[in-house]
Amino acid sequence: MSRRETVIDAGPAISYRSPDLISASQRLGVPPLPLPKRRSLATPKTKRKPAKTSRRKRLAAADRERQILIGAIRYFAEVGFNGQTRQLAERLGITQPLLYRYFPTKRDLIERVFGEVFLKRVDPGWGALIADRSRPIGDRLFEFYQRYSRATYTYEWIRIYMFSALMGNDINRRYIKIVEDSILKPICAEIRHAVGLPDPDQAPISEIELEHIWVMHGGLFYYAVRKYIYHSRVSGDFPAVVRRSVAAMIEGVKAIGLDAAGRSAR
Repeated sequence: MSRRETVIDAGPAISYRSPDLISASQRLGVPPLPLPKRRSLATPKTKRKPAKTSRRKRLAAADRERQILIGAIRYFAEVGFNGQTRQLAERLGITQPLLYRYFPTKRDLIERVFGEVFLKRVDPGWGALIADRSRPIGDRLFEFYQRYSRATYTYEWIRIYMFSALMGNDINRRYIKIVEDSILKPICAEIRHAVGLPDPDQAPISEIELEHIWVMHGGLFYYAVRKYIYHSRVSGDFPAVVRRSVAAMIEGVKAIGLDAAGRSAR
């Protein structure tokens, strides 16, 4: 992650780091990622003496496991899943055998990272919010994306998601299924109801209709990609971006009906 944060205009709804992760890191003594040291070209290489290791802080088993997990999230977000557990252990100030005592394989560790970063941030209350027809659909979707962005549009979440995709990991496919079933299809149903189109039990949600909702969802996701992957300038008013995107989606569905071909069963 570039340290030149001044070139990025952060939206108020998106935090740079997860507050829970920062708090847990400080409590468990997870060290910050060190900067690489430069070696003078004029200095000849000499055989290094084994470094004296400081005495490791004794932690309860649950705390040690948590320390490793939080450190792994930060490490994989920085270097990707090709990062070595040996280097992770060094950064945590523990031995690799100790790491493997808690996570027998690297795959086990990655699975726990997936659960912590993705599954634990899925809020069951999102579905109830989307389906609350006592409120206008625009207000519901605006509040949902504000809450969703605070939970997921963070440095660790975005970078781990992208590194996983580049590796061909099934983490992304599993998460996309959760998003489609728990978020996007319910949004389709609620927008239909709001603009007077038939419910999905009368006319199943089509592939093109779902893709249309992905355009809105993916566009808001790309805001975070531009910020945390490309380190480019983004709007400082993320709520305004959400309002405009939601309004455009609702009016678009109202205008074109159930699909781009204009088929409508009003």
